[in-house]
Amino acid sequence: MKTPDEWFAEYGESHQHPVNKTLHWVCVPLIVLSLVGLMWSLPVPEAFREISPALNWGTTFLMAATVYYFILSFSLAIGMLPFVVLVAVAVGWLDTLEAPLWATSLAIFVTAWAGQFAGHAWEGKKPSFFKDMQFLMIGPVWLLGFIYRRLNIPY
Repeated sequence: MKTPDEWFAEYGESHQHPVNKTLHWVCVPLIVLSLVGLMWSLPVPEAFREISPALNWGTTFLMAATVYYFILSFSLAIGMLPFVVLVAVAVGWLDTLEAPLWATSLAIFVTAWAGQFAGHAWEGKKPSFFKDMQFLMIGPVWLLGFIYRRLNIPY
């Protein structure tokens, strides 16, 4: 498996322009939020409901993503935990609104991806996930990598 620095360097090749970087700081978290919201909206097996009302495809995805981040880097995974919790809380709140969660999530998803593609058009390079789907998981932790480097936190 690649190291975080190897992933970040490769991901960063198509994320050099300041406009693209700024759009990623806004759109990547929104894409994660919306994706979790869409998965949260899917029907769950009875076995899930028997375990916990909070167990659904969205929370299952967040747990799997957390495991992926722990495999990548213990330090980065710990840093991602507040974001994961915030996403779960935000989706839970969105689920209480009058509009269906799937509709709200879909609107956020489409808008955020439009922002991502606008950033890449500005950059003049294709999104990294066209090369390797794992970059969809690297995007959120790539942002955290900036924070860690600024604070001199090793990962």
